[in-house]
Amino acid sequence: MSRNRRPAFQFVVVLAALLSGLAAAQTQGPGGWKAGVAKVAITPVEPIWMAGFGFRNHPSEGVREPIYIKALALQDNTGATSVLVTADMVDTSRAIWEPVAERCEKQFGIPRARIVFNEAHNHSAPLVRRGKIPSIYPLDSAQLAVVERYTSGVIDKAVEAAGRAIQNLAPATLAFGQGLAGIAVNRRRASMKRSLPGVIDQDVPVLRVCNTGGGLVAIVVGYACHATALSDYQVSGDWPGYAQAEVEKAHQGAVTMFVQGCGADANALPRRTVELAQNYGRILAAAVDGVLQSKMTPLTGAINAAFERVDVPFRKAPSREELRKALDNTTGFDRQHVERLLRLLDRDGKLMDHYPYPVQVWQFGHALKMIFLGGEVVSDYALRLKAQYGWETTWVAGYSNDIFAYIPSLRVLKEGGYEGGGAMNQEDYPGPFHPAIEEVIVDEVNALVQRTGLKE
Repeated sequence: MSRNRRPAFQFVVVLAALLSGLAAAQTQGPGGWKAGVAKVAITPVEPIWMAGFGFRNHPSEGVREPIYIKALALQDNTGATSVLVTADMVDTSRAIWEPVAERCEKQFGIPRARIVFNEAHNHSAPLVRRGKIPSIYPLDSAQLAVVERYTSGVIDKAVEAAGRAIQNLAPATLAFGQGLAGIAVNRRRASMKRSLPGVIDQDVPVLRVCNTGGGLVAIVVGYACHATALSDYQVSGDWPGYAQAEVEKAHQGAVTMFVQGCGADANALPRRTVELAQNYGRILAAAVDGVLQSKMTPLTGAINAAFERVDVPFRKAPSREELRKALDNTTGFDRQHVERLLRLLDRDGKLMDHYPYPVQVWQFGHALKMIFLGGEVVSDYALRLKAQYGWETTWVAGYSNDIFAYIPSLRVLKEGGYEGGGAMNQEDYPGPFHPAIEEVIVDEVNALVQRTGLKE
């Protein structure tokens, strides 16, 4: 009797497995995806000190356009969920994003490698800060309290956006394509000398997310250029904010997310008027529409994700004697920097010799590799990495996970100037980075690319 029942039992088990697999397939899109998106306003409700420009001398005077944190959750065919968070903000350090990552892992089970944070580097946004405020922002105690309240709210709303995106997961399809836009100008030629190389990255990578009926759910667009078209006291999303609004107006119901690229040495020029900022938004929106109307590459498979921090070295720190001598020859922010370094020597007995630099890679099947780099990254990195890993299949973003300093290439480091080391006087770093910085970062990217690469 038992031998006669075994084949029937095995048939039932196999049938149940087939039905279970069929049911799972029916709950995902044709490429095996589920996607969910969320958009949470972070527009300040009280006057607040604005970040990005050291010449501002009082808090904001109003709101020109709302600003947002947005999140896209993607669940692949293995059941793993990854979350991209974008923010219409500037100078968001790891002190902001790591608490969000920790809460998302605890509340939603998202491991650190599968959540990434990118800021638009919008200079018309409020100051967010945990810990010491840089000396370029002369806040009093009342203004500091406003910044602390706002910063806590931003952290909470980032967690909220990620949670809502995960809650909204539904069957979806993904596709990738690229266009071009002529917004960025190499700003070092404008600020230093015209003979310098005009290196910029004008690619417009686009990730399209649709529901199974073909309706647009989310549009993720990248570009590499400072969001500094505006510099007054009105809160807004600057030109990336106008671009996102323009795309959403053309595609009602879809959430548009902006990912800042490696635009540390690029500005939108000319600038300083609302009309120009709006025009740059329209230009990027037109480029996005061109990509959406083209033949895009479907994304299938899983997201392989990796996140690490690698120590990027500073040059040899100055001695106490050298710093004391420098006090006689420096003024302004440079003198304040020397004074801070001397206080650090008194407190700690040494100065920093490296910084833990975040590198993150998401590999979407065979069709797309997203590389996320921390800090304000110059264009050389994007062009080098896309040449190395494939112009048609590689998306390189800077301003991700921790914006703590300019990240020069070896070329920019040798040229000097603001991006080459001049901006380091705003923080407690001992001076410019070591010439090895570019190779250290590229080697770490390569290690994560190898880790996330598909085995043929």
